[in-house]
Amino acid sequence: MAYELYYWDGLQGRGEFVRLALEEAQAPYVDIARDDDGSGAMMSIMDSKTEPYPPFAPPFLKDGDLIVSHVANILLYLGPRLGLAPQDDSRFVVHGLQLTIADMVTEVHDTHHPLASSQYYEEQKEAAKARATDFIDHRLPKFMHYFERVLELNPHGGRHMAGNALTYVDLSMFQLIDGLHYAFPRAMKRFGEHYPRLAALHDAVLARPNIAAYLASARRLSHNESCIFRHYPELDKAAR
Repeated sequence: MAYELYYWDGLQGRGEFVRLALEEAQAPYVDIARDDDGSGAMMSIMDSKTEPYPPFAPPFLKDGDLIVSHVANILLYLGPRLGLAPQDDSRFVVHGLQLTIADMVTEVHDTHHPLASSQYYEEQKEAAKARATDFIDHRLPKFMHYFERVLELNPHGGRHMAGNALTYVDLSMFQLIDGLHYAFPRAMKRFGEHYPRLAALHDAVLARPNIAAYLASARRLSHNESCIFRHYPELDKAAR
């Protein structure tokens, strides 16, 4: 039975972290929102009066009768099943790294919506400029220095974020870096010089046959300014 992935139509968003794992593993799945009335089906689950544990928001994954919500939680569930996580307790190390990526993704979102998600970007542009400047000067290097150090300290050679084989957190790191390149091309211009291990990881994931085929397909949506990673030139600046 194919997995059912529920996320907003037309967006990579947080759903993309799950898609990359499914695509790398060549797992059968249906991107429900892209079907006719798929968005309606998604909302009916979220608004259900009978579902015991309705998800608060997408993305969520349906596997038979089980519904799993939140990106890191979905990947914790899928990882061992798709061969993209350790079977032992070290899977919680991978999970912890994924949660740290989730923290950074939230901060990326808040560069263009620092005051309220209910307001348009145009209603908070000045606050966004201040938030984006702080993100580029302080938060981006803080996170990336940490992730670079994780690779450096990996006792298995530093080719992967955890352990000696590809896990879903490697795929998620690729997506994070890819999104940052789109949103902040000036700030990311010298990324490879500052974080060579992360840049090498990004390129290694990019070259994986299943990922390369997915990125070249119509299934991979383009970044856009309705998503998490948005390119507003006025928010981008060269990194220190």
